[in-house]
Amino acid sequence: MTPEPRDASDTDLRGARATVIRRLTDAGVPDAEVDADLLLGHVLGLSRGGLHARLVVGGSLSDDDLSALAPLVERRVNREPLQHITGRAPFRALDLHVGPGVFIPRPETEQVVQIAIDALHAVADPAPVAVDLGSGSGAIALALATEVPHARVFAVEKSPDALPWTRRNIAEFGGESLTLVEGDLADALGDLDGSVAVVISNPPYVPRTMMPVDPEVHLFDPEMALYGGEDGLDVIRILSGRARRLLRSGGLLVIEHAEHQSGEIAAILAADSWRGVSHHRDFTMRDRATTAVR
Repeated sequence: MTPEPRDASDTDLRGARATVIRRLTDAGVPDAEVDADLLLGHVLGLSRGGLHARLVVGGSLSDDDLSALAPLVERRVNREPLQHITGRAPFRALDLHVGPGVFIPRPETEQVVQIAIDALHAVADPAPVAVDLGSGSGAIALALATEVPHARVFAVEKSPDALPWTRRNIAEFGGESLTLVEGDLADALGDLDGSVAVVISNPPYVPRTMMPVDPEVHLFDPEMALYGGEDGLDVIRILSGRARRLLRSGGLLVIEHAEHQSGEIAAILAADSWRGVSHHRDFTMRDRATTAVR
């Protein structure tokens, strides 16, 4: 919202919402209505449903509300991610802390995690072990630990910028079954070699020459979490070897990746003697994950 003279429509909730939607739309923000609702809800302490209920009965914004809202809208107009502005990112049943330095978890990763959750539930071991390599915010590891509470889960992260967020989320949402390991996924958890039931990773897989189009991504997501070398597969090559050592016979590897990388990843896994390589599509029918059996 610009610092223009206010009239009655500025303080009216419906009018303020319409103004925010217009400003976000003009700035090219996708899903401007959703983001407007979430920004207003953040200021007013309301869920999106609560905000819509308030809109039905009518309401107004105080001067303090307008003063709090204005800089948040400006940040979103400048394409700062909504999650950085609110400080939170929903992921499955979790509401994680995020901000500069950590990759924002995406909805498509929620589907990838389901593969690992289903695999853990199918393991006969009363305390199966799962490892999340390159944990970032901790989203994947926390989903495994909270939705498969009998599993022992290890989250591995090395980025000094991401680790404060990993620690914070694990401290708030994790339990005794979840352990954070600060180190490189290339050689972490050697003491678990041959004992892990599921290894999952959402590694950096964007080719260095393919800058993401969305400003929210290429301006704000950390490069360490985005780029995987010239072809985007450098970390996946390392991941294949490390996961093969970690997993027990019959254990499952789950890798999230870009839709165009399925064939190349299948070739990497075949060269490392993985079995049962399969590709999995997301809700948009794009290849989103590859699994393989040790």
